[in-house]
Amino acid sequence: MPDINHQFPIKASAKQVFDAITSPAGLNSWWTLQSKGSPLVGSSYQFFFSEEYNWSGVVVSAVTDSSIEWEFTSAEPDWTGTRLRMDLVENEGWIWVTFLHSGWAEASEHFRISSYCWATYLRLLKRYVELGEVVEYSKRDDA
Repeated sequence: MPDINHQFPIKASAKQVFDAITSPAGLNSWWTLQSKGSPLVGSSYQFFFSEEYNWSGVVVSAVTDSSIEWEFTSAEPDWTGTRLRMDLVENEGWIWVTFLHSGWAEASEHFRISSYCWATYLRLLKRYVELGEVVEYSKRDDA
């Protein structure tokens, strides 16, 4: 099965990055339009992008300020059952984020589009944490 995998540094504390990837306010600043959830194993998250794209996932693994992993329980058909994981490792004042979206059935057109979109959104995550920049939701695809 193909996976989407990215790694990049963010100049911030692990807590700042973890909050940006797990708190509703953080997620809404770089990825979702609205989200709900908390980083506790077994808890549910809602990832709302529009009425048509109102997805959910369950936390399968979480270590405060270190990692989070969700399994999508409701999403696009080829996303449902996939897992999204982010690991944070501090190295000389930088937090290195290892991003993994795994469990894709095949390297489909949607897989390739999602890989590109993830790179774009992860760049917005970096800008949000380092600079406090929040791109308006409707403009994120072009930012």
